[in-house]
Amino acid sequence: MPKMKTHSGAKKRFKLTKSGKVKRAHAFTSHILTKKSTKRKRNLRKGAYADVTNEAAIKRMIPYK
Repeated sequence: MPKMKTHSGAKKRFKLTKSGKVKRAHAFTSHILTKKSTKRKRNLRKGAYADVTNEAAIKRMIPYK
């Protein structure tokens, strides 16, 4: 049985916590920041957890994390 391949995009975007949740960053932080309020940009810096409905699919993409 050959090794599974890790999804290159997913390994850069997701981390697993000790409890098995999938950690992710917020979107909409890279450009066109002038129209976004300071409060909104500050809150986008914080991490978030992937939704439970997507967790299984993400974990399949990063089998060795």
